[in-house]
Amino acid sequence: MNAYDVFEHLLNLKDPKAYKTIEVDDGTGGTIEKRVVDAEATKILQSKAEKLTQAFEKWVFADPKRREELVQTYNELFNSVKPREYDGSHLTFPMMNTAIKLHDHQKNAIAHAMFGGNTLFAHAVGAGKTFEMIATAMESKRLGLCTKSLFAVPNHLTEQIGADFMKLYPSANILVATKNDFKKENRQQLFAKIATGNYDAVIIGHSQLGMIPLSPERQMSELQHEIDDVTAAIKAMKEQGGSRTSVKKLERTKKSLEKRMGELSDMKRDDMLNFEQLGIDRLFVDEAHEFKNLFTVTKLENVAGIGNTPSKKALDLYMKCRYLDEKTGNRGTILATGTPLTNSLTELHVMMRYLEHDLLKAKGLDHFDSFIGAFGVKETDWELSPAGKGFKLRTRIPKFTGVPEIQALFKQVADVRTADTLKLNVPDCDIQVVESEPTLLQQDLVDELADRAEAVQNGNVEPTVDNLLKITSDGRKVGLDPRLVDPTLEDDPGTKLNKCVENVVRIHSETAEQRSTQIIFCDLGVPGKGTQESGKGEEDEEISAADRDSLEEVCDFCVYNDIRDKLIAKGVPKEEIAYIHDAKTEKQKDELFAKVRSGEVRVLIGSTAKMGTGTNVQKKLIAVHDLDIPWRPADLEQRAGRIIRQGNENKNVSIFRYVTKGTFDAYSYQILEKKQRFISQIMTSKSPARRIEDVDQQALTFSEIKTLCTGDERIREKLSLENEVKTLSTLVNDHKNTVYEMQDRIAAFPEREQKIKDSISAYSADLTYVKALPRDENGKPALNITIGGKSFESRKDMAAAINKAYLSITSADSPVKIGKFQGLDMYLTANSQSNFAMIARATITIEGHIDHRIDIDDPSSVGTVQRLENAMSEKALESRIDIRKSNLDRLRTDLAEAEKIVSQPFPQQDELSAKQSRLKTLTEQLTNEAIEAKKNAPAKQKTCYFSRAEHRKNLKRNIANVAPKKEKSNNKDKQGLE
Repeated sequence: MNAYDVFEHLLNLKDPKAYKTIEVDDGTGGTIEKRVVDAEATKILQSKAEKLTQAFEKWVFADPKRREELVQTYNELFNSVKPREYDGSHLTFPMMNTAIKLHDHQKNAIAHAMFGGNTLFAHAVGAGKTFEMIATAMESKRLGLCTKSLFAVPNHLTEQIGADFMKLYPSANILVATKNDFKKENRQQLFAKIATGNYDAVIIGHSQLGMIPLSPERQMSELQHEIDDVTAAIKAMKEQGGSRTSVKKLERTKKSLEKRMGELSDMKRDDMLNFEQLGIDRLFVDEAHEFKNLFTVTKLENVAGIGNTPSKKALDLYMKCRYLDEKTGNRGTILATGTPLTNSLTELHVMMRYLEHDLLKAKGLDHFDSFIGAFGVKETDWELSPAGKGFKLRTRIPKFTGVPEIQALFKQVADVRTADTLKLNVPDCDIQVVESEPTLLQQDLVDELADRAEAVQNGNVEPTVDNLLKITSDGRKVGLDPRLVDPTLEDDPGTKLNKCVENVVRIHSETAEQRSTQIIFCDLGVPGKGTQESGKGEEDEEISAADRDSLEEVCDFCVYNDIRDKLIAKGVPKEEIAYIHDAKTEKQKDELFAKVRSGEVRVLIGSTAKMGTGTNVQKKLIAVHDLDIPWRPADLEQRAGRIIRQGNENKNVSIFRYVTKGTFDAYSYQILEKKQRFISQIMTSKSPARRIEDVDQQALTFSEIKTLCTGDERIREKLSLENEVKTLSTLVNDHKNTVYEMQDRIAAFPEREQKIKDSISAYSADLTYVKALPRDENGKPALNITIGGKSFESRKDMAAAINKAYLSITSADSPVKIGKFQGLDMYLTANSQSNFAMIARATITIEGHIDHRIDIDDPSSVGTVQRLENAMSEKALESRIDIRKSNLDRLRTDLAEAEKIVSQPFPQQDELSAKQSRLKTLTEQLTNEAIEAKKNAPAKQKTCYFSRAEHRKNLKRNIANVAPKKEKSNNKDKQGLE
């Protein structure tokens, strides 16, 4: 691969790779040739590509003319948007419950949604988004901005939202649809009721939104458009030599879309009303992050955090948004979520596609690759390997440039309110990291995981047998408790599970008088299905995105039961402990939450997915325990949102986060750190940096936890160096921008100097002219005004003549010669923006050696004549000359300063170079040590804990599968005899 090929790859957002051909076993005793990536040659290529990228960055802005053209193009495309600030203080809400008062931020958000078009309520947990949506719907209808609103909310919250609706607007006419209404035999009647009823709002569940179809014609049209995009991407990828894996992924996406088109073509047409016929002209979607999996067509390859798997649910919402855009002029969709960005950078673009598709298209950003090409920076960095042993190179897009422009585009539709701006009445929270040393058994298990990861990486095991995802899952279990891998393994008192139990018991005892409550979050070892059979069928809901994205897992060892038994053994009453999994219906959840709020249940154990949205138990909550580590920063935010919430009677609360050194806990917190860097820079109320490079306070906490987990102080130094290098790199970029600006000033100096000199000469000539004018009895220049060939002596008559000339003007913004002032030509211009009080109605220009412009508010006023005299007085002219002389002196001083700045190197360059060198050395040292340690490690008997546990599971599974079949056969025979 030559330099041109490398450069072409970089321009197409692709990593250059080198390949080689090797011989592999064909399974029959022979060999076949296989094309694989040449790791060593690829590393060299990537090094060359990095140097090429750096050289291009230096070159592209080095030339002032090219730099000016690029900056102008960028500003015209992206830096020409100023998000509007909405003030809802004037809103009155005449139909609202007078006992409820909305906060200022809620009124502003409602104003945004009513007057600003499609809107995203991106407010922190507990900010009152539900009331914002309800008030927006009711006020929009009252003012004639919409006729009928549809609310799509999480399935289990339909009745709660309906109750909130009636609480805020007791006289509202709403329809809350149930699961029974959406049964096939009842659906037609429901749709007819929606279409003909004069409802203020119709409330349905997320899963039911997809049951209200758009017309087949519209669906097919939208699907064909998406298929065309995928087809074009496949063609481009093939032409550019993209990987077969990436091409196959896109081809699978295309087949999925074509299959759906085929289903629509074969569908029998019935009399069922479609979405367009229901009269819906405003759609509200609560917890909109549930629809984040809108497929993304991209040519990017093997980049972490990017996927193109199609989601039927998200595609359906996308098509409905596009329909409402057409019907309402981009004013028909309101999304609400406290966590619009939960996992990856694709979600920002997805939210913008839902709400501002036309704006993205106008900016050329409707395709994800265009968005990344304009703002994204690919980066290859060393990361801890999933096995927690050593480091590996991984390509990500952790950096973005032009962040203010991204935020400006996003805030066209997003009403962002972070917790720091809301100033809600929430308790102060102390976050405590509880670290545990790994037990000998955990160390052995981690070593075994490292061996498994190496085998997978080397291709020595089939993906169906073992893979990195499975290893990651097992690694999380090891960090929590080895019994999650195999229930027969020992229960060591030093595990973080047992430390959590100790803390819960201590706090339970200390707060007995107040009957304070605690929550334990754990997504691993949750109660099995066998404990939930009693409620089966009562609420058979579709799996939500929260459940789908969570790491909740049932294991042979139940963490919940172990914690409960230990708490009971240490004196906590059994009736004061509850599982969220035991509440299977909404009624049971309400009853459980009421018991927690009253302090009847004092320890609640549950998973992130099941104790997130809708879990309002904060009244007596004193502590939250994060026993395991979630996958997304948003999950930690949701957990914290249970306790840092309005309505908590405790002023000071605690969150305990448990980590085990030297395990996958380090890797898990690293993932959170990477994701939080991006999210926190976009979802902020502050002015963002131009480049996303700094880790925010929450991410720094993750970094500190990662260091605690790893147990190697050099990791702490590495993390510190990374942050310092990033800070200094930001300063370097700022220095470069300053140098570029100074170079532009130096280049423009001769022209600007000459312009000021010419101005001084012109004013001086006019001053000489004025001094030579005839004088009146006071020694001032005698007033001489001629308009329309007629001279005037009275200032009042002069003003009247000017006003008459003004009224005779028929073309705005065009100067018209009306006469002479002191012998100099005088022009009058009527201003087209004269309706605005702050803008002059007219401008008089006196043409001397230089034009003298005088803005006037009222041409008929005598004061106008006085203003002309003042403007052309000796004092005024001398003042203007002095100002320009001062400007000339300042310009020359600025030139000297600019030349000085350009000649000086970056003052902290030596510090930056030293730290970059130390960081590189440290990274190589850690990596090489990991390799050497592995290579030179003494022979050690390999353990087989995981394979033994897998064998035991398979045996148990086989026994379980045989027994029911036999019982079923007996029953069948028995029924036949009867």
